[in-house]
Amino acid sequence: MANKKNKTKKKIVAAAWRLFYKNGYDDTTVDAIIKEAGTSKGTFYHYFNGKDSLLSSLSYLFDDKYEELLKEMDPDMNSFDKLLYLNRELFHLIDTSVSRELLASLYSSQLVTKGEKHLLDQNRIYYRILNDIAAEGQQRGQIRKEMASHEIAKTYALCERGLIYDWCIHEGSYSLREYGEKMMPLFLGALRTENPSSN
Repeated sequence: MANKKNKTKKKIVAAAWRLFYKNGYDDTTVDAIIKEAGTSKGTFYHYFNGKDSLLSSLSYLFDDKYEELLKEMDPDMNSFDKLLYLNRELFHLIDTSVSRELLASLYSSQLVTKGEKHLLDQNRIYYRILNDIAAEGQQRGQIRKEMASHEIAKTYALCERGLIYDWCIHEGSYSLREYGEKMMPLFLGALRTENPSSN
């Protein structure tokens, strides 16, 4: 039952962000989101107070993407390379599916909110996946052990947020994915062991 509820919420979030990207936030109505998600008005308002409350739901969209990517990844891939792969694909999602203006709104709202800071929530799927990959890499000898795996996850997220913020203030004038491919290995390179073992 809980899994079904979670799927319904994810469907609403994904539908909303597709429409925000296609039509813009102001021109997207709750009715359009309900139709796109194939749900009812009652179901929509069970999860969200209105369209504004969907702004903070971008973190759910990112979590969903990470879960999807985790299933696609070769489990034998080097753990450090897994982290870079996740970043590359998330940034591709942002480049092609997330409005820069809305992303900037989310970031600015997280700076001033007195409520929940979704981007820092360590219980998110996003952080759990990063932590698991970092721990796996340490066990395999592919990621250094000087930092705890949860600290590595926080460092990764910090670098990712920094690149997204920079992209926003540059008004999305370049490919976030391409820039991330250059910068993330530089930022995280010290975490990689010099002679990683294959298992």
